[in-house]
Amino acid sequence: MVKLTIVGRVKDGLPLAQEARYMNNETTTSHNLSSNYKQQAEFLLNEISKGALPLPSMTIRVDHHSFNYLVVNGICFITLCDSSYPRKLAFNYLQDLQKEFDKFDNGLIYKITKPYSFVKFDSIISSIRKQYIDTRTQANLSKLNANRHRELDIVTGNMSDIVERRRNSEILETPAANYTPQSSSLLWGSPRLEAIALIWTPIAIITVIAWILLWVSLVFTDDYLISTL
Repeated sequence: MVKLTIVGRVKDGLPLAQEARYMNNETTTSHNLSSNYKQQAEFLLNEISKGALPLPSMTIRVDHHSFNYLVVNGICFITLCDSSYPRKLAFNYLQDLQKEFDKFDNGLIYKITKPYSFVKFDSIISSIRKQYIDTRTQANLSKLNANRHRELDIVTGNMSDIVERRRNSEILETPAANYTPQSSSLLWGSPRLEAIALIWTPIAIITVIAWILLWVSLVFTDDYLISTL
């Protein structure tokens, strides 16, 4: 079953339209699950936008589900399905969405600035999705049987691996992003070091003066002894 669909712009990772049907009953649990998977879909869109997922199509496993995405002409189509749902149908569904989306003017699409504000396409997603609910309809069986001996050339990955790569990338990027030529001077200007300086600077000055006075007194003492001989 197709449970979640998001259409987004690759250029800036902006989600444009959506259609979510995670469960029939609107319970708190189902709402939380739907929100969780929606956040994961948005995360994938962001990764695609950053170039971390450069392939034009991919299947990503998560829990007992699979995200499938298709990128065409700078627009990304993402859907969440049960892991048992035929992948060929999932990509046929995405291709149907892409064909309908291509009917809209690109100038209009790139003027959108607010997430999910292309509500005109939400109803189109819902209409096309209904055609793919039952995998046993004649139309869907025909799609499954077409070129059934040819495997889909789609790479499969795991959500956990993608999240781990993003985490490692952010760890590596953080020190470089925070570094400035003034880093060392900021260290010496910290309040803790200023407090230490206030305590020890007078002590150091007094110690130096004491050593100078002692040295001077020793010099004069030696001169006096020499003069008396």
